Amino acid sequence: MKRAETGILISGGGIAGLTAAAAFGSAGFDVICVDPAPPPQSEAANDADLRSTAFLQPSVSVLEEAGIWQRLAPHAAALQVMRIVDSGKADPGSADATARTIRDFDAAEISDQPFAWNLPNWLLRREIAARLAELPNVTFRPGIGTKGLMTRDSEALVTLSDGSQVAARLLIAADGRHSPMREALNIPVKTIRYGQKALVFSVTHDLPHDNISTEVHRSGGPFTMVPLPDRDGRHASSVVWMEHGPEATRLAALPEAEFEAEMNARSCGILGRMRLVTRRLVWPIISQVAQRLSGQRAVLMAEAAHVVPPIGAQGLNMSLKDLRVLLDLVRGSGGDPGAQGIPDAYHRARHGDITLRVGGIDMLNRASMAGAPTLRALRSGMLEMLYALPPVRQGLMRAGLGVS
Repeated sequence: MKRAETGILISGGGIAGLTAAAAFGSAGFDVICVDPAPPPQSEAANDADLRSTAFLQPSVSVLEEAGIWQRLAPHAAALQVMRIVDSGKADPGSADATARTIRDFDAAEISDQPFAWNLPNWLLRREIAARLAELPNVTFRPGIGTKGLMTRDSEALVTLSDGSQVAARLLIAADGRHSPMREALNIPVKTIRYGQKALVFSVTHDLPHDNISTEVHRSGGPFTMVPLPDRDGRHASSVVWMEHGPEATRLAALPEAEFEAEMNARSCGILGRMRLVTRRLVWPIISQVAQRLSGQRAVLMAEAAHVVPPIGAQGLNMSLKDLRVLLDLVRGSGGDPGAQGIPDAYHRARHGDITLRVGGIDMLNRASMAGAPTLRALRSGMLEMLYALPPVRQGLMRAGLGVS
């Protein structure tokens, strides 16, 4: 059986796994990264992920150190303002919603930089994979997954889907919410299912987004419009529309003209008329936390460790915080990235913060789903109260960024 040796093996070539490979490779470690799915090269590819990711301020420094940010910056749209809209029906017999409460959280109150920068996920994978090709100590093997695992004091021995083996000083499982390496480590997870799904697609629209990311809350979940760079000379945004599962399935199956009509009604007309410019994808919404983040010669990060609903740009930014903590620990390891104590130190450093953030996002999501008039009135009142107190408002913004 063919066997390779490396300092770090990363199972998973999504955005988090590829970024980890670039970060550890840029730091001088030998890295092998594997993933069953090669990165798509265009938005039109059948396997292209049409979601987008907003990198919060603290995440950009990780990308810069990994040599990635300079590739991404030309494609990014800045998010200067996070706008929360509470909406309701215009009248009892109308399907149209109207914006009842609008509150803007402006990054200028706490920083001279935007909250975040937004990019399409398919483009992120393409550009980060291109960065890996520049690093002679990094090998990316798309089309190959991880299949089996045996750990011992000196190494993690991983069997790949092509029958070969890799002996690594440290295994990083970044292989998604159904992580095969987490299962091989016998680490249980706690999963919360909301009965929700998210419709994901991109639109062009008549009015400029002005670098404002807007969440429109009514029932079922938020309708979020996140700025993208202009598309063929037209203003553009990525949309994540969260709904109860049956409603999301109905919407996804509508003819395009009917879907656009419902989409425009749900948006409260905030960006003027919107036009669908990509296909619609549907994603199940869950929260999930692994009971442990470490095993012998192994750690979990990204969705192998935690999954949250797409609220507040927390998901991938939590993953990059995982990476930052792990990178700092490994740099102090004396050359052995999986040395005794490092995986457990990583667990202690991250698990509490992850648990708190997943719990907070869970509460926000349940509030966003509220459909009963009394619960919606309570949600609107809480928004007004939090916004009206500048120290509280600014504290919430800093907490969202993950800074003090």
